[in-house]
Amino acid sequence: MQAVHRLTQGEIVAIDGKTLRGSYNREDRYSTIHMLSAYATANQMVLGQLKISDKSNEITAIPELIQMLDLRGALVTIDAMACQTKIAKTIVGQGGDYLLAVKGNQERLAKAVRAAFASHCKATVDKKQWQTEQHHGRVESRTCHVLSSEHLEGNFSRWSGLSSIVMVESFRALKGKGSTLECRYYISSKVLTAEEASYAIRADWGIESMHWILDVTFGEDACQIYRENAAENVASLRHMALNMLRAESTKISMPMKQKRCLMNTTFLEGVLCAGFSSMAN
Repeated sequence: MQAVHRLTQGEIVAIDGKTLRGSYNREDRYSTIHMLSAYATANQMVLGQLKISDKSNEITAIPELIQMLDLRGALVTIDAMACQTKIAKTIVGQGGDYLLAVKGNQERLAKAVRAAFASHCKATVDKKQWQTEQHHGRVESRTCHVLSSEHLEGNFSRWSGLSSIVMVESFRALKGKGSTLECRYYISSKVLTAEEASYAIRADWGIESMHWILDVTFGEDACQIYRENAAENVASLRHMALNMLRAESTKISMPMKQKRCLMNTTFLEGVLCAGFSSMAN
């Protein structure tokens, strides 16, 4: 992917892991493999993946995956598990910026970020700053606030390039189930506006959509291949196939594109050519 794809300036790159549930050795149900993926959300393209070894975890594997990528100009988003100084330093070292969720695993940092936004939580609600969406009996409103890292009380110099802190307030009402108000916090090495931060945080969900397609359309969790490196190899092929199918411009569903590739050699050749041409650009 590094040979045929160039990141768009300002691209959001989401990193997340996924367990291949059918990949376990039949003599050991706890031997399923876990794949870590980097996903360019705007281009909807998998940039790279890495199998997490049996004696490792996402925290130690994420820096390995990051070092495989050219992240110059990109903003990398990862969930709270990866809110680690080593990971932040690795991202900055690869030329990118980070936007990391902050929760209880970094207690002192989380406490300082919450304190910095205390006045915003007490302020009068400005309805003009809230964005509201309605879907299938659910109403969700969100607003985003950004402050410079200078508002943090304490020494956080270990966080490489820390420049911005972010709070997202989210109000959700479900029909027949009441309502909830949630505040989520983030840190970033990039100087962000509220609009940029809000867009990046929502774009991070793109990788979850990719995982859903792998399961529902490609049947990844149902796949029983497991011997030696076979599960990892087939997972790589699925990502490559997904990239090529998405690069093909015909306005039909992913399953329909797969069916046309099976039935029409000309369409299959078009998918292959469009995939390589798009990745090269």
